Amino acid sequence: MRSKNWDEHVENLEQMASTAGFHALRDTILDLASLRPDERVLDIGAGTGLLTLAAAPQVAHVTALDISSAMCHHLQSKLVQLGIGNVEVLVENATELPFGDASLDVVISNYCLHHLADTDKRGALAEIERVLRPGGRLVFADMMFQLSVIDRRDRAVIGKLVKRMLNRGPAGLLRIARNATRIATGRWEHPTRVQWWQEALLLAGFVDVAVRALDHEGGIASARKAD
Repeated sequence: MRSKNWDEHVENLEQMASTAGFHALRDTILDLASLRPDERVLDIGAGTGLLTLAAAPQVAHVTALDISSAMCHHLQSKLVQLGIGNVEVLVENATELPFGDASLDVVISNYCLHHLADTDKRGALAEIERVLRPGGRLVFADMMFQLSVIDRRDRAVIGKLVKRMLNRGPAGLLRIARNATRIATGRWEHPTRVQWWQEALLLAGFVDVAVRALDHEGGIASARKAD
């Protein structure tokens, strides 16, 4: 997984996860996941625990997986403080899941997969399909647009993001410049459109696939492994 060094951004992600927008995404993901008390759940890109902490009281076990050791250490400390004992935290990659075939009931994720190149996104979906039991569910939210002026939604999303940063004054201008540099050097994220995810999930063998755009840059997807 190619991304910025998330070990340096624990506090930033903690602040982001505390916003109303991310709480709404969390609640939508967990509602769609329809978690049950006897289930084993994997949270991919768990970060500081937005999904994990909310899912843990509802299920038998949660594995919180993240590529950042600092994120995992931070989450582990929170679990100890909160007295949550049914969560395992792993420093691992989404494209090489350390689980046996058909060993999990549900996989959830929030704003993680856009850090993967498209080939790695497909690899992650293949791994998720492998580790889910027949009938197991996948639900995730992610950035779902592309840097394009051709597609109407892409134009609208880009316009909103630029306006949002400009409204922050000099700090926003600096962020725009940094993002432009990252894009020019190929170090920016790799978000892709709703339709891409729809097709990729079907190609990975999932059924009951539903992907929809949200009223911002994000989208949400749900699918089920065939019985």
